[in-house]
Amino acid sequence: MQTISEFMAADHARCDQLYADGESELLAGNFEEGRENMTAFDLGMRRHFEMEEEILFPAFEQATGMTQGPTMVMRAEHTQMNAILEQMEEALESGDTDTILGAGETLLMMMQQHNMKEEGMLYPMADQHLAEQAANLIQRMREVE
Repeated sequence: MQTISEFMAADHARCDQLYADGESELLAGNFEEGRENMTAFDLGMRRHFEMEEEILFPAFEQATGMTQGPTMVMRAEHTQMNAILEQMEEALESGDTDTILGAGETLLMMMQQHNMKEEGMLYPMADQHLAEQAANLIQRMREVE
């Protein structure tokens, strides 16, 4: 059986790869391919946040009673990252590769720190507290579009 940690870390890796693919295309001067990959990255990130905020975090908070702890911090970081995603989306629409890549660098640093906290602390805690619900939660997260 897959753990919450394994499922969510795999989704982090999927999002990271979508960003890397988009960045590579943009740096190579392939704007349309870069736009497609960056759009897929944007959708992947928003899906990831939705899986956490709508399914995982509420289950974790209910199981632990912790609403002012790690999930609060992660939600605040999601808000910051969403603002950068919006900036990147606007730059994609206007064809501003420099802004896309600059905002992307900032976002990438934030994501790395954010993912380390989730993978090093929050997800293992979720595995511990939500073991009996893990299969159901993972299935519900898979269904998020």
